[in-house]
Amino acid sequence: MKDFIALTKPGLVMMVVLTTCVGFYLGSIGPFDWLLLIHTLIGTSLSAGGSLALNQFIERDRDAMMHRTQKRPLPSGRLQPRQALWFGVGITIFGMAYLALLVNVLSCLVTISITTSYLFLYTPLKQRTTLSTVFGAIPGALPPVTGWAAARNEIGLESGVLFTIMFLWQLPHALALAWMYRDDYARAGFQLLPIVDPDGRVTSTQILINCLALTAVSLTPTIIGLTGMLYFFVALGAGLGFLGFAVHLTITRTSASARKLFFASLLFLLVQFVTMAIDKV
Repeated sequence: MKDFIALTKPGLVMMVVLTTCVGFYLGSIGPFDWLLLIHTLIGTSLSAGGSLALNQFIERDRDAMMHRTQKRPLPSGRLQPRQALWFGVGITIFGMAYLALLVNVLSCLVTISITTSYLFLYTPLKQRTTLSTVFGAIPGALPPVTGWAAARNEIGLESGVLFTIMFLWQLPHALALAWMYRDDYARAGFQLLPIVDPDGRVTSTQILINCLALTAVSLTPTIIGLTGMLYFFVALGAGLGFLGFAVHLTITRTSASARKLFFASLLFLLVQFVTMAIDKV
């Protein structure tokens, strides 16, 4: 049972749940529907966990080449590929059907978009092009949209802003992680930017540009009336702080700086979304 749970990458599922929850709360109008939120999170968790399990099934041979992933259930032989395949397919489909039947069809369609872009776009492109990180940011940015769609049964400007914030956040977050483990990723044959950019000049510049854009776009919720001024100033401060880590990485171009940026990205996202929920208009 522990190995099947490990296939779902609980840490990533938790991040999906939290961002979906914020999207649902921001999209809610009138009395808060706790039961609908619970149904949304159950369906989302199952679909996300299943998609992550299928990703491990697809990349099991490459995971066996990397020190960071060699002890996962499939490379270590604790589970057989067929078990992971049926488990992943089963809970993914069940999660989507759960959303369609107990939440709404729109939230199910967004979730289908997440799964298909993650498994059939991002996953294969990791082996072929450095642009895979850009494509991978799409499924990573959609969970708040799922929450919004579940609450309102529509997708509008506000959910687009949430998507854009998450999209821009994904890029420095993912590039910092790839920088930290670039030797491992290179060993497995992944074509990520930090691997083909040995001195880190292009990678750090890309991170800096995205952090600049993220700082500006993160102020948009107040501008469109989704949040109040408290969020505006907190977002500005958090954005400038995050940008400071990006500047430091650009100057030093070290793994230690990339690690600091990675953890700063997690704190930035937490501060942003918690404040957004607190200061909802």
